[in-house]
Amino acid sequence: MPPSHRPPEALLDTLAAARGRADRLTHTEHLPAREGRHAPWPPSVRPEIRAAALELGIRQPWTHQVEAMNCAKPGRAVVIATGTASGKSLGYLAPVLSELLAGTEAPNGRGATALYLAPTKALAADQRRRAAELAPQRVRAALYDGDTPPQEREWVRQYASYVLTNPDMLHRGILPAHARWSSFLKTLRYVVVDECHSYRGVFGSHVAQVLRRLRRVCRRYGADPAFLLASATTADPAATAERLTGLPSVAVTDDASPRGPLVFALWEPPLTEHVGEQGAPVRRTATAETAYLLTDLVSAGTRTVAFVRSRRAAELVALQAQDNLEPQLADRVAAYRGGYLPEERRALERDLHSGRLLGLASTSALELGVDVSGLDAVLLAGYPGTRASLWQQAGRAGREAQGALAVLIARDDPLDTYLVHHPEALFERPVEATVLDPDNPHVLAPHLCAAAAELPLTAEDLDLFGPNTAQLLPVLERRGLLRRRSDGSWYWTRRERAVDSVDLRGSGGNPVQIVEESTGRLLGTVDAAASHTTVHTGAVHLHQGRTYLVRELDLENSVALVSAANPSYTTSARDITSISVMSTERTVNWGEGTLNFGSVEVVNQVVGYLRKRIATGEVLGESKLDLPPRTLRTRAVWWTVTEDQLLDALVPFDQLPGAAHAAEHASIGLLPLFATCDRWDIGGVSVPLHPDTQLPTVFVYDGHPGGAGFAEHGFHHAVRWLTATRDAIRACECERGCPSCVQSPKCGNGNDPLDKAGAVRLLTTLLAGAPEPTGQDTTADRAENGRPGKDATGESRPVAGPADG
Repeated sequence: MPPSHRPPEALLDTLAAARGRADRLTHTEHLPAREGRHAPWPPSVRPEIRAAALELGIRQPWTHQVEAMNCAKPGRAVVIATGTASGKSLGYLAPVLSELLAGTEAPNGRGATALYLAPTKALAADQRRRAAELAPQRVRAALYDGDTPPQEREWVRQYASYVLTNPDMLHRGILPAHARWSSFLKTLRYVVVDECHSYRGVFGSHVAQVLRRLRRVCRRYGADPAFLLASATTADPAATAERLTGLPSVAVTDDASPRGPLVFALWEPPLTEHVGEQGAPVRRTATAETAYLLTDLVSAGTRTVAFVRSRRAAELVALQAQDNLEPQLADRVAAYRGGYLPEERRALERDLHSGRLLGLASTSALELGVDVSGLDAVLLAGYPGTRASLWQQAGRAGREAQGALAVLIARDDPLDTYLVHHPEALFERPVEATVLDPDNPHVLAPHLCAAAAELPLTAEDLDLFGPNTAQLLPVLERRGLLRRRSDGSWYWTRRERAVDSVDLRGSGGNPVQIVEESTGRLLGTVDAAASHTTVHTGAVHLHQGRTYLVRELDLENSVALVSAANPSYTTSARDITSISVMSTERTVNWGEGTLNFGSVEVVNQVVGYLRKRIATGEVLGESKLDLPPRTLRTRAVWWTVTEDQLLDALVPFDQLPGAAHAAEHASIGLLPLFATCDRWDIGGVSVPLHPDTQLPTVFVYDGHPGGAGFAEHGFHHAVRWLTATRDAIRACECERGCPSCVQSPKCGNGNDPLDKAGAVRLLTTLLAGAPEPTGQDTTADRAENGRPGKDATGESRPVAGPADG
């Protein structure tokens, strides 16, 4: 058997045996193979599509594909929520392309049209290739995104029958110019929303409102398209689809595709001889461990993708693997991430699709359905934040009836450490529901303005945009954004474009361009919101395996000037955060303490950065920065304790900052077990005496304007969440606290002070007053019996605290 086809058990044995790694394997889960179930093609699918499918080796579709084809009807939504590589694309492409082919036979006119939406450009390009494989030339499929040259855009508007784009382009380019798209919109039969589980939080809430605006404009031109959605396995996909589209929805969830056996391993990197912040022991980083494992797999001829958590980690894993490999194999390893130029992305996608690349280190971009069939192994450098993403990434490996290997490599982090030692939390619990809230006023208000600019809002639009619409319209009128005419319609009043004030992805402004200082060459971009922490002056920046130092971050012109360098360290930003309570919506008594949920204002400022040794994370030094603060209004869950409770917990006031800080860190790390988020979606602040509560207070907040639903999930599941937090701290074998329990990778205070034992006592005392859990919801059902919600009194004063998340 060739090395690339070795059984997954043999691959894992080889990895564990090499370099004395056997003790790093904490658990192995074996998922059995599954037989496929076929069904006949529905009569509605055109013979041309069946013939093209047969040439691709598809004699008959799987039963779930046929179910989806039969459910596609105008005015409703169908969501295909089956496993990775289960053929969801054929489930929606067959009815869409059949309708478009029928439209080409019309005696005159454009014929039927369809719109495809993907969260990434790469996925849209990949789907265009799939459509071309199934459809004859007379179906005109075309990409329409930021990379489409201006001269091609007019052709797409006038002639394309299948337009593949993304929500951002629909929001900014198509809907505001709907009159120019009228011939396309009036014959729109289908809207495909691919990888819809990725539309969560604030981003998902914005996309939900964009889809409502699309339905409204279509109605103006007499169209009522069917919505076809594809999703990774998720809890209650029909409810998610209905929330996203606003339409009655049906879910197809019975996965009938075959699957080879999957071996899923949990892996913990070893402790090193180095010490980190506050003298804590340091494990080898998940990034370094992943690079070693990728090296071994590529050496064995095993096609592998390593999923990492950041752009920098993608570059580091690829670079380290290349350095460890022979030259002929090093050339077959690359990094893939956002921020690359379009031509770089396309070249990597071609090399991956063709098989020229044998190993790839990628951010989550390749999680979202891009065709990487033929992989034998997947490495996950850290828990990706949700079980849905975990299975989506693991499912990228495996061929029909062939086994695959997936390895989750734990970061030195409370959640990852908990999971690799508690496999039941991964393998015995269902995937999460997708959290989004289209009725969030911070999301809804700007979309009402955008909709009014597209077409005047009328009374019949109120139900379409949700229950908060009627009360928001007068508010927007008072702000001078909308004006009501005598006929009752609401109009946009400004000269500027309404859509320009809506940032779907919350990037916080124009992207910062990364420019090579000596040549003026554009290397890539980074979101404005991330620029302070990733391309600040002095930051180490990696691009395509090359290392640069940021010489200057020019915020006024949104440019970061970099120069080639080869430092022996990486950089990590440090920041401070203050938080003010704007309003308290719900309060529940926990004995003398309280659990609260409401709105807060968070002020964050990057004040410096650490230089850390690449392989070990050892801190080499610190430099100061002078960057402006950033303000965020969002939602938070917070808890308070009294002086008597501190006495019960044996936490004197001088030890309180460390105990609360440690509890905050660990609770942030464990919240992703109970909400569809990861720790980078949320932040926290602990304050020994907060001016708005007049008590010791720990806050955990959503890192998105207006909130994303994560803190609210924490409020609803607080007993289980904080119990798991306490248990995870207590179970850690370290003495004073380490990254596996209470240290945070993005603490703005250098993980100082931290009191591990004090955090356990503090949480134990708090939980002693908590209500008894009843069912899944441990707080919401009892909130009505607690103290009623109250607004913060007086004027809030910001209190500096560590910026965690």
